[in-house]
Amino acid sequence: MKKHHTYKFNPHTLSYEKVKTSFVDKLKKISFSIAFGIVLGVVLLVIGLHVFDSPRERQLKREIAVMERQLTKIRDVVKRNEAVLSDLENRDNSIYRTLLEAEPITEEERGVGMLDQQYSELEGYDHSDLIINTTKRIDDFTKRLYVQSKSFDEVYKMASTKKERQEHIPAIMPIEKNRCSVISGFGTRYHPILHYRRMHTGVDLSAKKGTPIYATGDGTIEVAGRGDATLSGYGVAVLVNHGYGYKTLYGHMADVKVRRGQKVKRGELIGHVGSTGLASGPHCHYEVWLNGKKVNPVYYFYNDLTPSEYEQVIEAANQENQCLS
Repeated sequence: MKKHHTYKFNPHTLSYEKVKTSFVDKLKKISFSIAFGIVLGVVLLVIGLHVFDSPRERQLKREIAVMERQLTKIRDVVKRNEAVLSDLENRDNSIYRTLLEAEPITEEERGVGMLDQQYSELEGYDHSDLIINTTKRIDDFTKRLYVQSKSFDEVYKMASTKKERQEHIPAIMPIEKNRCSVISGFGTRYHPILHYRRMHTGVDLSAKKGTPIYATGDGTIEVAGRGDATLSGYGVAVLVNHGYGYKTLYGHMADVKVRRGQKVKRGELIGHVGSTGLASGPHCHYEVWLNGKKVNPVYYFYNDLTPSEYEQVIEAANQENQCLS
């Protein structure tokens, strides 16, 4: 191979002279070329890494895209299942528990929207909002599903004992319908002895003194006679615990024919009409308690009355008048 030489024009001699390159100069030139090549390589590598994906990056991006689509599908499935669960919850409260006369389950009991878990470990990612929202909905759905499962266990148990429940639930008037009159109903009424308006927590059934009073459902006698301070003002009274959350109170009686702890059946004689306690005349003050809350007794007269008779009782009980006790 023919060797190339570098020449330089000398203005003093007006001739071209051969340029002699030292070893140091050659080393510098080679070092510069190598350094320039390295820098250029690094620049091209950086540009390549930002512009073009490596096989591993392409694989990861495909996996992320698949997971995003799958997460979206999971969110849609959760949404459909939430709709199904909501329908079951509505049926549970509005149909099953209503037919079995059980208290509906509240949203607080179901835990709807009341999650207290922390999701901080899911924050800081590109799709954190989607992941956190979906996770919360799944957690909420899981809790509601557990509560609903327990509720159906209770409903099944109540349904299996429906006949017994029906016998214990108060369902008749405490006095025969042709031997009494509804004088005052449930609500705010004027008291004839205390002389001011207050909540009347039962219904007053006017009847002659000595008229029989009957238990309105199967149960156990809790009070027979004059009760404690919680029943002051009712005079001689009977309190029957029917179970299933129900109790009935019969006040202002002349006498009682049962004793504490005795089991009674619906329609069994428990005493007679009187005017003991804070009463302005002979009558039976009758109350229905459901889970400790006093409710309108006239809604439990359905076994005794025809539809027209029931409407008349409802109308009489809703009259704003003076109660007898």
